[in-house]
Amino acid sequence: MRHGGSPSLDGVLGSVRAHHPGADASLITYAHDEAARWHEGQTRRNGDPFLTHCLAVAAIVADIGMPPDVVCAALLHDIEDTLCPPRHVAEQFGPDVAQLIADVRVVELGAIRPGDLDFDTAGPVTHPTHQEAVLAIRLADRLHNMRTIAFVAPAKQLGKARETIQVFAPLASAAGLTGVSRELHDLSAAVLQPTPAAFAVTTRMLSLLTLVLPGAQRARWREEWHAELAALPNRRTRIRFTARVLLGTPRLSLTLRRPVRRERRR
Repeated sequence: MRHGGSPSLDGVLGSVRAHHPGADASLITYAHDEAARWHEGQTRRNGDPFLTHCLAVAAIVADIGMPPDVVCAALLHDIEDTLCPPRHVAEQFGPDVAQLIADVRVVELGAIRPGDLDFDTAGPVTHPTHQEAVLAIRLADRLHNMRTIAFVAPAKQLGKARETIQVFAPLASAAGLTGVSRELHDLSAAVLQPTPAAFAVTTRMLSLLTLVLPGAQRARWREEWHAELAALPNRRTRIRFTARVLLGTPRLSLTLRRPVRRERRR
């Protein structure tokens, strides 16, 4: 499952045409323009325009091999969070696309039976069932959100990662989307079980920082910093903590080296 670079309309159209050479993709361009119109001014937590998320989800759905109408629904899957009138999507794209968008928001993935899923990953998915189309968009939405999860609060990262590894990844695997399942699992595991190497880097950095401190104080601060580091839930929070220590160490060193001022007795 490729995800390098920023998603683009041309990339989505290219993927759709590769899987469905004779299909009319003009509606996808119109869906992109409508998404850009209604999401204008909205941004993601990382500061990117919200449209980049719509394009990323559509790109994943297109890579799976879904037909143009499902890609349109992927581009518009969050349009209900805008000022778009309720009937606008049905009037412009038809009731099937509108219903697909509505169901993407309300269907419980736990209610989907893995035995009912059978994506033909060897070629284009010409006629997916409604349930398969809903799942494709939900999986794509979660996959892009997991790719950008570093910008989410640490506690929420853990909740999303657990749900992803317990529900989304197994469903993707049952549907035959092994690439999607593997990436979902790996991204979740990176949040839930950070690599020892990443932990070692920050631990080593903290140990080196203690060399700036007075010799008699180093063991105490090394132990304290390592204990705080071990209590943090993920790589991002550990890096932030290490950065704060790095910035504060020079001042701490000066403070520890100052002679203790004794009050004069009267």
